[in-house]
Amino acid sequence: MHADDLFVQAFVYLAAAVLVVPISNRLGLGSVLGYLIAGVLIGPFGLHLVGRNGDDVMHFAEFGVVMMLFLVGLELQPALLWRLRTPILGLGGLQVLVTALVIALLALLLGQTPPVALAVGLILAMSSTAIVLQTLTEKGLIKTDAGQSSFSVLLFHDIAVIPILAFLPLLASPGPGPLAVDLLIPPAYAAGAVAPAVADPLLQALQVLGVVLAIIVGGRFLMRPVFRAIAATRLRELFTATALLLVVGITLAMQLVGLSPALGTFVAGVVLADNEYRHELEGDIAPFKGLLLGLFFLTVGAGINFTLLLRSPGLILALVAGLALVKAAVLLVLGRLFRLAPGDNVLFALALAQGGEFAFVLFSFASTNRVLPASLTSLLVVVVALSMLITPLVLMAHERWLAPRLLARAPQRPADAIESDEGAVIIAGFGRFGQIVGRLLLANRFPITVLDHSPTQIDLLRRFGWRVFYGDASRLDLLHAAGAERARLLVVAVDEPPSSLEIVELARKHFPGLEVLARAFDRQHAYALIRLGVRVIRRETLGSALEMGVDALERLGMHPHRAHLAAHTFRCHDEAALREVAALEGDDAARIARSRQLSEELERLLQSDQEDLGEERNRAWDVSALREQEAR
Repeated sequence: MHADDLFVQAFVYLAAAVLVVPISNRLGLGSVLGYLIAGVLIGPFGLHLVGRNGDDVMHFAEFGVVMMLFLVGLELQPALLWRLRTPILGLGGLQVLVTALVIALLALLLGQTPPVALAVGLILAMSSTAIVLQTLTEKGLIKTDAGQSSFSVLLFHDIAVIPILAFLPLLASPGPGPLAVDLLIPPAYAAGAVAPAVADPLLQALQVLGVVLAIIVGGRFLMRPVFRAIAATRLRELFTATALLLVVGITLAMQLVGLSPALGTFVAGVVLADNEYRHELEGDIAPFKGLLLGLFFLTVGAGINFTLLLRSPGLILALVAGLALVKAAVLLVLGRLFRLAPGDNVLFALALAQGGEFAFVLFSFASTNRVLPASLTSLLVVVVALSMLITPLVLMAHERWLAPRLLARAPQRPADAIESDEGAVIIAGFGRFGQIVGRLLLANRFPITVLDHSPTQIDLLRRFGWRVFYGDASRLDLLHAAGAERARLLVVAVDEPPSSLEIVELARKHFPGLEVLARAFDRQHAYALIRLGVRVIRRETLGSALEMGVDALERLGMHPHRAHLAAHTFRCHDEAALREVAALEGDDAARIARSRQLSEELERLLQSDQEDLGEERNRAWDVSALREQEAR
């Protein structure tokens, strides 16, 4: 490709992303689906703005997947990865094995030969690392049990590509040479992003072992002084160049010995996860990863063969649905076997019920090695691409309609029997906020009754000796059992604002003599609590933020007395302003105007306090200064 052509292709891809992805996000479809739709629009079967001459851009796009796995590795310390060994090997291994056998059996029933059926089963058992991880991360689900199980299976897929590539030639049918294939798939994959070596097996094994050991040893012992030296130059662009050099170098080394570049960079990321420069690496690589991963999704969308789809729509749609149903059914069974909660199990099954990007590599390799006929490969490539296209839609539908119903139908653990209702204070929610309140009360010998609706949190707290009870404090019978009629205070410290408001409303209605102290998540939550009549409200970050503000003022040269007085003035003014603005509910224009007036009043008030405060009062307040004076 000439330089001008490359710039034109790059311009088209970037323009499509900038125009379509924000609209997709605005409609709640997510960025992944936006990129895929943009690729369809500019592809050979859309506006025909890109076609087969976009190979160079597509090669760059594939590199986004590699960078994504590197960043994923940076988030996983080796100890955490070791704890995940059971889901990676057990859950991931069983998923590939069972899914491949089920699909192979169905292919046999549809008239395919055993070698072809087995090859198709192995290839379609793969799922999309790029789409699944990106979508789950965007939705904040990657840290859930479903997200971690999905990640474990996807990591096993990246590992399994290598033995599958080595096994496929054994299924080849005899013939004079490779078949001519017209797949219309992203050329980065058609070119063979992972090419198995044909050298002596022992030599190949030694090469692979040497490269992997070099990555581990180099990452653990050599990169730290290298990064330290680069950081000492204080040239940000040089650190960025070093990070990119590391990723590109590992990619080339892995390709040289026939291994997956994504797997190699993942291993490097895990090795560097304990490095003190990890955050700088993440910051430098993340923008490139986001851009190149977006280009990858664009190429997948542009590569869907809609001509073949229009020629056999019923067959292709049936195959897409069949693939999704088979993979989801297998995943549901395995998720239950590995004791995933019902809600997590459904998300786990839906997230991985598609073909993956490595299927493009494997289909291309299987065709050129006479394992699969070109007609079947072209058909299955479209099936895989369409399954990837609908995955964000499936997960969006799960989030909006299925997940709330599953949560409502999930079997609830019965509330604990409360052994004593003599607590002077009931604390609803015993996370990081509630525990501090509870510890302070107990240290001053005030009995408390603690309620929390998280079974995991309850079990953990009991291991540390806390006397806590499982139950939802928004239930009237539970508040009665906790002694709300006789308690002096109810501290509402739950994490979710809707649950907090529900508890407060219930308590105000049925226990009017019970004083409520509430934790506010943010200013809007505080407004709602004020309107419910709560007098004591503590915004969870206000105190610590003011303390840091005092620290900042002191380090900027302000006397400690002045700094603390400024923080006290700020708090008093802000608390009054909070209640005043809360009364203007429904009139946004009035709230904005009054908020601006209050900000100006606060600035004038602080300036007036600073001018009136004398140096003698400053010195008298500073106890440490008085002690130093007495010592002299």
